[in-house]
Amino acid sequence: MKVLLVEDEEFIRDLFKRQLDLSGFTTDAFGTGQDGLAAISKNAYDLVLLDIMLPDINGLQILQTIRQNSATKNIVVVLLTNLGQDAVIKQGFELGADGYLVKAAYTPDQIVQEVKNIVAKKQSQHTPQAANTQGQPVSDMQQPSQEPQTQAIPTAEPGNTTS
Repeated sequence: MKVLLVEDEEFIRDLFKRQLDLSGFTTDAFGTGQDGLAAISKNAYDLVLLDIMLPDINGLQILQTIRQNSATKNIVVVLLTNLGQDAVIKQGFELGADGYLVKAAYTPDQIVQEVKNIVAKKQSQHTPQAANTQGQPVSDMQQPSQEPQTQAIPTAEPGNTTS
């Protein structure tokens, strides 16, 4: 699976890229939104991990661009940010994010696991259900809802501690 990671903080970008690569993903990583958009236009990706706060254009604008392009609109996009405000989370999902992860709430290994979970959910939503001999679905799963399945974990603002 080919992943595009757009993260402006070099240490975090390198850390997540290493963990994704060690987990079997092929990862391209860039530090600016423009570089990320250029990569999307040249390469086919299965998933985009996208920071919101970037030095040039923000991740929500990139998400909107991805969803408006017929060639990229079906790529799984996960927002990976430290912005945990409800309004930003809601906007991300309204623009078509498949997931929203607050970086401070996860270790790099947990990020990789969450990415795998989101991809598995997305794939199961697009896989036709098997039918038994009466033509009834084998599983009792309902049609995928319009609401995103992934939710952010609330976290304290960076620098604030509650202990």
